[in-house]
Amino acid sequence: MGSICSDLVVATNNAHKVRELTRLFPGVRLRSPSDLGVDFEFKESGSSYLDNALGKARHLYAQVRRPVLADDSGLEVPALGGEPGIYSSRYGSLPGGPKLTDAERCGVLLAKAGPLANRACFFVCCLVLVLEQSRFLAAQEVFCGELARAPRGSGGFGYDPIVFIPERGRTVAELSDREKDRLSHRGRAARRLRALLRRGLD
Repeated sequence: MGSICSDLVVATNNAHKVRELTRLFPGVRLRSPSDLGVDFEFKESGSSYLDNALGKARHLYAQVRRPVLADDSGLEVPALGGEPGIYSSRYGSLPGGPKLTDAERCGVLLAKAGPLANRACFFVCCLVLVLEQSRFLAAQEVFCGELARAPRGSGGFGYDPIVFIPERGRTVAELSDREKDRLSHRGRAARRLRALLRRGLD
């Protein structure tokens, strides 16, 4: 990926996400804000995944002045008008209140989906690499599945236990890390971003 991107700061406080991104960017040292002693908070107020990912990356770049990798992702259910979408991480939370746990958010979504016949859904991931304040690369990808009737599996995080992959006969939370990295929205976005970097930054 080039020496300029051999050491990146990840704009998240989510340890699960840092571990997953570390697998997706082999040979790159990824560090969280806390690893650098940086207090990182960002209010996601954008109208798209790109808005939020770029906002997070630029906000952290202003603090650390080194290349920053940021992710914004979510789950969309077309039969529910695209919910939870860009609000996935705070879905079901009361305004100003604490975020629900992953399990609680999954429960809220399954309750709202109820007896829906059309249970198609898809994950979206936008990855942004900010090299300088006004210089960045971005890649956005999707990963399609169906809403399960109940959570299954203990792997992954977020909505993984309730997204069923028909061709695998398992939920995302039942996939191995290797399978998930090959199929997932985040894995696909990471490969596209790495391909852009391999073409050079000139």
